Order: sequence, then structure tokens, then C-alpha cells
Amino acid sequence: MGRYELIRPTLRQRVTTRLFGSKTSENERDVLLRRKIQRAVLTGLGFLFAGAYLMVTVVDPSGGSLSSAYAYGFDSSDDEQTYGLASTQKISFSRDGWKIVTGDEAAALYVADAATPETGTIKDFAYSLVLANNWGRDQYSCLVALWQRESNWRWNAYNKNSGAYGIPQALPGIKMAEIDTDWQTNPQTQIRWGIKYIKNRYGAPCGAMAHSNKFRWY
Repeated sequence: MGRYELIRPTLRQRVTTRLFGSKTSENERDVLLRRKIQRAVLTGLGFLFAGAYLMVTVVDPSGGSLSSAYAYGFDSSDDEQTYGLASTQKISFSRDGWKIVTGDEAAALYVADAATPETGTIKDFAYSLVLANNWGRDQYSCLVALWQRESNWRWNAYNKNSGAYGIPQALPGIKMAEIDTDWQTNPQTQIRWGIKYIKNRYGAPCGAMAHSNKFRWY
């Protein structure tokens, strides 16, 4: 009798036979196995990237789509605060009668807090008109800085080049006659006219100040 040896299939052969059956050829089983491995690898990579993205958004909220507006804040107790916006877009909206702009139309504005005016002075009279218009202390500070620049708060200030006159530098000065005929000598008449002009044209003193900063006139 001849001698026969039992040849045990390899692990690869046993696995492919169990997965794809014994009716398929060995070459077919190899092709099917490679495809199955590729699909498994791609699926695993997909889960890996999804898990990594989720971890980033949890650990660093500012870097992902789960960012929250409540992650940022400011200390309102500071007397001075600085706000900045860097953007290539131009944004504009209105809130409670105030127009807020960014982009080319925006102008940086910093005004030091004006001291409380002494009773009976022309600045005290101006402050009373600011309060009468329901403006805040910030608007008074803008008014003080604006007219300090324009006339140094002198009722007889005269610009030889333009002809502007008085505390608000009305151009021409005779415009202030709509308030009273003593516009050339009465600082209260000039201030009344200046407040009215600012309110009608810019809404409030800080609007006039921002325009003056940008264009050197208001």
C-alpha cells in the first residue's frame, strides 16, 4: 500500500473557506477577503476621524461647531473697556434708535470721562441740556471733548479760514440767530443751537464726535 499524508489547510485557507464557502476557488476567496479587509479599514478610519472631531469640540469649544456664546465674557466693573472686531465683512444693524456699523464706515472712538461741571458755568448749562435730551454722562463727555477741539469753549471763537463762529463753531455763525439775536455774545444761545444741530444731524454728541474724528468736521 502506498503512504498518504494528511495536509492541514493554512489559517488563511480555513478563514476564507468559513467566510465564503468551499464552492469558491482559492483565488476568488482571496479577492473577496481583500475587499472585506478594505471595507473594514475604511469604516474604522471613518469612526476614528469622527471621534477625533468630537474630542476637539469638547476640549476646545472655540475651535468647533459646538462653540457657545456664553464661553466669553467681560468685567463690567471696569471704567474703560475696549472692543474690537476683525472681519472682512461689512455688518450694519440698528438697536433702540442707534445705528452700529463695522467695516469701512466704522470709526474708532475714545473719549475721556469729563469732570462734573461747576454750577453756573457754561458747561453746567450744556450738561443740563444733555440730561434734558435723556442722554447719558458718556454723551456729555463727547460734547466736552468735541467743543474743546472746536473752540476751547470760547463764545467768541472765530475761524478766519472758514468763518465758523462760537462754541459750536456754526458755519456761518448767523445760523445761530434762529435761537436768538444775541448769538454773537451769548454762550447759552450758542449752546442751545449746537445741541439742536447735533441732535438733528447725528442723534447725539458721540455721533458728532465720531464724524469729527473721521472727517475733521461735523
